[in-house]
Amino acid sequence: MLTPAPLYPGARVALVAPASPVPPERLSPAVEAVRALGLEPVVYPSCRPEHRRGYLAAPDPVRAGDIQAAFCDNSIAGVLCIRGGYGANRILPLLDWAAIARHPKVFAGYSDITALHIVLNQRCGLVTYHTIMPSTEYWEPVDPFSMGELRRALFGGLTGVLPLPEGAVPVPLAPGRAEGVLCGGNLTLVCASLGTPWEIDTRGKLLFLEDIGEKPRRIDAMLTQLRNAGKFADCAGVILGAWTDCPEEEGDLPLEESFRELILPAGKPVLAGVPCGHVLPTWSLPLGARAVLDAGAGRLEVLS
Repeated sequence: MLTPAPLYPGARVALVAPASPVPPERLSPAVEAVRALGLEPVVYPSCRPEHRRGYLAAPDPVRAGDIQAAFCDNSIAGVLCIRGGYGANRILPLLDWAAIARHPKVFAGYSDITALHIVLNQRCGLVTYHTIMPSTEYWEPVDPFSMGELRRALFGGLTGVLPLPEGAVPVPLAPGRAEGVLCGGNLTLVCASLGTPWEIDTRGKLLFLEDIGEKPRRIDAMLTQLRNAGKFADCAGVILGAWTDCPEEEGDLPLEESFRELILPAGKPVLAGVPCGHVLPTWSLPLGARAVLDAGAGRLEVLS
């Protein structure tokens, strides 16, 4: 795996919208928030409201073209996804992954952006960053912890034992120690990769999962799909992040019960309650980097 060169003060970074549109009132504050990081934002067409197509930021060729152009432009040092939402899966067949692999650079985002992380990690051999995004979180002030972890991801230094924000207490569902490459992201997008040319490969890896706005029975169904596909049996360990706005309804199994019944039988270390996902404060994660999970100690260490 190749870790891209870190960003630096004054670096030109592409702002792209691979999925849903940016609310018009957030575009200018998002651009200024990136500029406040010391970077020079370049706004690509998919971010602009005139290109919106329903629940998509722009037609598929426009969104794919922005990513392709941003990677292949040598004056651009990094690609920041301005938001997630829905639609990144639609553009996977439109991208020239071999050309992207020849132009490695920082790529950051999360949620629906998981679809792109998986392919950039697996097909391009590129470490990418699961981070907060300009028009979703840091278009307005967010907590210092999350911004500090974002800066470590973008500017270098996201190694060592990841610190915990105040009040975060990860829960070891299955103690143990495992080392492997970090992979995964949003559970819905991880499941959507199954049976496609871009299916997630968890063999010997540390699988991170999180989600938002899903019913517990839907989460149970997706975990069952991953279990049945052998993804928990294949992986070295499992890291469970935030399950935001996933309230239990009458008749639902508690999420922890689903975790115990569907993940633990694989016999791998499992750490739940890590501060990452659709939650603040949050970690930034270097997907594709090697890490060590010590579930019993509630610790994740990113190796240099």
